[in-house]
Amino acid sequence: MKDLAGKFAFVTGAANGIGLGIARALAREGVHVALADIEREGIERAAQDVASLGVRTMALRLDVSDRAAVESAARDVGAEFGRLHICVNNAGVSLQRGPAYEIAPAQWDWLLGVNVFGAVNGVHAFLPLIKRHGEDGHIVNTASIAGLQVHPVLRNGSYSMTKYAVVAFSEALEAELQGSRIGVSVLCPALVTTTINASSRRRPERFGGPFAENRVDVAALVSDQVAWTPDEVGHRVVHAIRNSEFFIFTHGVMRAGIERRHDRILAAFDDLARYEAERNGRVP
Repeated sequence: MKDLAGKFAFVTGAANGIGLGIARALAREGVHVALADIEREGIERAAQDVASLGVRTMALRLDVSDRAAVESAARDVGAEFGRLHICVNNAGVSLQRGPAYEIAPAQWDWLLGVNVFGAVNGVHAFLPLIKRHGEDGHIVNTASIAGLQVHPVLRNGSYSMTKYAVVAFSEALEAELQGSRIGVSVLCPALVTTTINASSRRRPERFGGPFAENRVDVAALVSDQVAWTPDEVGHRVVHAIRNSEFFIFTHGVMRAGIERRHDRILAAFDDLARYEAERNGRVP
């Protein structure tokens, strides 16, 4: 999508952080934006902020884990905008670092509901709006660099597991939409100044309601990274949409860790080759 002016977008998790950064970046290109978030007051303020950039906006209070609510939001956006070109499934939550085997079932329901089914629900409800007009379109799903590795220091395995799923879902979408006019990207940022550490304060009542968590200082644990601002990430995402990039990264320093993981995978194929050679040698 080279020409963004006059297009229409839907962005979740847009009351602050990366979602708001993406919404602002799109608006600066002349894109009209429907902003959605579980925080009612925050999303109203965010929509006013984006509207000040000279585009039309909508503010929707939305729990992306609620499939019926997402489908209702799609009907509202379709009625208000008439068309949709860009869908950004960005809303996400996390728990503090700790053993995945100690996480309670209700917490898993919440993590999977927002991080995985939030993206699934968004695509299911909003992709038909993009397909309907036959023009260029684009889907961006926010994963994380944690969707490509379990960080050796952070060790937030539960978060990584959900983000691995978002990467796989996005890869499937890209293959399924090949030959259409709809592109797909998966955003895999590293350290960004967001409020994801406050996720526990926004947990809906149906998952147990808000709760207190003693959070670690992630920035201190990953001192090799310089935090990006949400607006910097937004600019990066717009560039990727324009240039049809699938993986959207923010920090080049993370390349070495990803290479080590892939080297381990390739080494396992070498192990397989040795095993097969030994096994074949024993066959009479």
